[in-house]
Amino acid sequence: MASNRQYDLVLLGPTGYTGRFCSEHIVQNLPTDLKWAIAGRSAQKMEPIAKELKALNPDRADPDILVAQLNSRELNELAQKTRLIINCVGPYHLYSTPVVEACATNGTHYVDATGETPWIKLIIEKYHETAKANGAIMIPSTGVESAPADLLAWSLVKRVREDLSAPTRQIDGTIKEMKSSGPSGGTLNTILTMFDWLPVSELSRSMTPFALSASAPPKKIPSDTILERVFGVRAIRDLGTVTTSPSAIADITLVHRSSSLMPELYGQQFVFRQFLSVRNALIGVAVHIGFAVGLTLLLLSPVRWLLRKFVFAPGAGPRREDSTNDRLEYNAIATADNAEKQRAFGKISFSGGMYLFTGLLMAEAAMVILNEEEKIKKVSRGGIVTPATLGQDYVDRLEKVGCSIETKVFQH
Repeated sequence: MASNRQYDLVLLGPTGYTGRFCSEHIVQNLPTDLKWAIAGRSAQKMEPIAKELKALNPDRADPDILVAQLNSRELNELAQKTRLIINCVGPYHLYSTPVVEACATNGTHYVDATGETPWIKLIIEKYHETAKANGAIMIPSTGVESAPADLLAWSLVKRVREDLSAPTRQIDGTIKEMKSSGPSGGTLNTILTMFDWLPVSELSRSMTPFALSASAPPKKIPSDTILERVFGVRAIRDLGTVTTSPSAIADITLVHRSSSLMPELYGQQFVFRQFLSVRNALIGVAVHIGFAVGLTLLLLSPVRWLLRKFVFAPGAGPRREDSTNDRLEYNAIATADNAEKQRAFGKISFSGGMYLFTGLLMAEAAMVILNEEEKIKKVSRGGIVTPATLGQDYVDRLEKVGCSIETKVFQH
């Protein structure tokens, strides 16, 4: 779509760990005629990054360097210059609410990589209608949390619609494999500061399965048995033994928002659950209890203070060479809402660093928005939406840069 704005895309926060990966993907994979810039609080810190990006692809013009402090005046000026902002400034709940406000107010499209469900709930309540009225497409959680789960669920729902002519009643997903060299300092800092930001009661209320949904939840929701609640372990047909997933809430809430934004595709009774695959029940119980104990300890401020002494500083993370063997794979089973309760299987996988994956997820999402703006508005109705609303165009782009998405209908 034609625009009189100076830039197609501005990457905010290129000096951060994820921001570096995202900017490199832009340089190496996006069109060379893209009008783009990097933006942050310090030109001195951004200049060396611009030189490194130039070395990666000498055929591309250097990105402009824009200095912007995180205040309303400067962020509004920044948002008015560009069609879209990729926001890599976290923890998002501490720093990025003014960025969202500026984009929503100025009709500027927006992408980020947050996994902070309580913050997403806050920005939806405050800015969704404003963004929608001003024509902005704003998509948080376009990273490992929670784009893979969201896209896999969308792909399965689409398969069930096309092959079985039915809506989907339920999807059970699992992280089949997550081989990672470790979290970045930014990720760890986000987890720790979340507990400082909101009281536990508020955190709990904002992290229920349908907390981000745009409509009321279905009347019939699968319930866990007492043993499943206590020990966390269960066996799911064709997925094997699974247990509690630490990222489940982020993924579940986002997928339910997708289903509520696109009820004509998912159906009115859709429910999504997310787990973690384990080799056996004993390991599953240990993971579940370990997660519960770890969460309890994080409620204690002395524990959070101590952890800050040992984690990466924000902006730092695992060495690139240590992440070359990283791999992520999600599997899922979809059950059709028809008399036969027919089923479909899906898989999404990526080999490479998780922060590399997050960087390319955001960059490719940005290109879909820039290229297919009107189509996405028609599907999602605009405002604060989800990665799944980008649909097949997003899937196709991701498959060209190393992300595999497969679905099939079971014949039994």
